[in-house]
Amino acid sequence: MMHIAPFNIARLPRILFGEGGTKEIPAQVATFGKRVLIITGAQSFRATAHWQTLQQGLREQGLTWETFTVQGEPSPDLVDQAVKDYRNSGIEVVLGIGGGSVLDAAKAIAGLLPHGNSVMDHLDGVGKGIAYQGPSTPFIAVPTTAGTGSEATKNAVLSRQSAETGFKKSFRHEYLVPQVAIVDPALLASCPPDLLAANGMDAFTQLLEPYVSSNANPLTDALAISGMTAFRDGFFAAIEAKDEAAAKAGRSQLAYASLLSGITLAQAGLGSVHGLASPLGAFFPCPHGVVCGTLVAEATDINITALSERTPDSIALRKYANVGALLVNHPLPLSSFQVELLAAFCTILVDTLRNWTKRLALPKLSAYGMQAADIDKVVANCRGGSMKTNPIVLTDAELRELLQRRL
Repeated sequence: MMHIAPFNIARLPRILFGEGGTKEIPAQVATFGKRVLIITGAQSFRATAHWQTLQQGLREQGLTWETFTVQGEPSPDLVDQAVKDYRNSGIEVVLGIGGGSVLDAAKAIAGLLPHGNSVMDHLDGVGKGIAYQGPSTPFIAVPTTAGTGSEATKNAVLSRQSAETGFKKSFRHEYLVPQVAIVDPALLASCPPDLLAANGMDAFTQLLEPYVSSNANPLTDALAISGMTAFRDGFFAAIEAKDEAAAKAGRSQLAYASLLSGITLAQAGLGSVHGLASPLGAFFPCPHGVVCGTLVAEATDINITALSERTPDSIALRKYANVGALLVNHPLPLSSFQVELLAAFCTILVDTLRNWTKRLALPKLSAYGMQAADIDKVVANCRGGSMKTNPIVLTDAELRELLQRRL
């Protein structure tokens, strides 16, 4: 009989998942107040019919609103400016509709509107180290891409890009978790296939890394397996299917996988891919999803090799094998009588991820200006929170090898 070790689950939003969920937004907003700050991307959502429908619904609820747009990855300066602009506008609820950058910005803005101070007071590692006390303005998150899972987390990731002094850090607190997350797969229909592909690989990475994390638990394991199964069945249909029915089903699976990726990363942590993604995104103009997609195969291979050499009895090795088996529809879980298959299924996992990297034509790091001379700088700045839950502590030499493979 398996003993279940103690674990804890952080607060989650109320989750509304399903096609047509955007119709629920006005009523959900109205439960928190009459004055709304709507934060979106520059074009993606506003260029669709959903934007007009939303405004009509808000009017019918008697709501008034201000709008703010986010272009690219959000910076502390952008957040501070929005807080300054809307601090005295009577905002009672923040509605974020967009990709991860939009939701992260909206999350941070909602957190600071009641207080008016700079987000640099609270930003991990680079801020003043002042503990956030709350409260946050009620926040409703509506993702329009499938990748970051920000609708289910307490993290607002902000960055300042510079070749020498750049950073990518989190403003995080349980008070920042959205009150409501509305996940409507129909919103993915307007997402460009290349963006959907990159963000989808981020979602898969955010399911795989929590699954093998040193902080994993039986609940997050079950969610990660469910999410990776949905990803397996829906990802390529969502971005490649010519038949609309197949593409629609794929988008539903992908939206579900992305949501679960946010839940699992929030509860169990991440690993080496996200540890490296932080300095890479700070020093170079690398989109986060692309970084995850381009690194995950080689990071997985290096983790498996290190585990096999140093801790061959690690549960993480069996988990990697389980994922390899899942991707080829082999029955799960692998039993203790199938130990001889572990290496084979780990190889299948790495080979599958490498094939995905080629199929998606994911660029190498040099495409964003990184050179061999930059590797040591990236490694020196990668051992933040995400790296701490990697299933094994990787050496600097192993991390350099990982980066060199994708340079």
